[in-house]
Amino acid sequence: MRNKSLIACSLIVLGMVLFLSGCPKKALEPVATEVTQPQQPTPPSTEPGEPTMQMEPSVTGQGGGAAAGKAGLEEARAVFEQGDVYFEYDSFDLSAQAKKVLAEKAAFLNAHPGIKIRIEGHCDERGTQEYNLALGERRAKAAQEYLVFLGIGAQRLSTISYGEEKPADPGNSEAAWAKNRRAHFVILEG
Repeated sequence: MRNKSLIACSLIVLGMVLFLSGCPKKALEPVATEVTQPQQPTPPSTEPGEPTMQMEPSVTGQGGGAAAGKAGLEEARAVFEQGDVYFEYDSFDLSAQAKKVLAEKAAFLNAHPGIKIRIEGHCDERGTQEYNLALGERRAKAAQEYLVFLGIGAQRLSTISYGEEKPADPGNSEAAWAKNRRAHFVILEG
């Protein structure tokens, strides 16, 4: 009888030791987690010949002045709004490319502190309307939280989800769906 009690106590102590000495958990980043995923299709904004995000508008021409500066800012604003962040299917995780685009956007926003933006979350047509609205919201929030992480004031950022309502490409193929899984950025004021 005593042997059985000793074995039972030993097992309990061993179980507690194993439980308490388990692997430590990693600290989580705020929604900026990255999961290794298969190669993502190249989004339309990263193809050769497309304009890239500029930190400051380039002002050239004769007689430059305020008109050229205003035209340069308008061009930089247009480039800012064309640079979307793309997501994998059924995901709101930010890829390395997405973080790079967001870093460029943060640099632009830091250079223009009066600008406020809206981040629109979009999905492809697969899934229910309710699910896609929720996923679009998570995509917009992931982009917003990463911009805040990069130092942009949260009061300058708002989000909205359009789900599948406003596709960038109305096609019914993987290439079209890849263009629709995105966060889009709109300058509101500034």
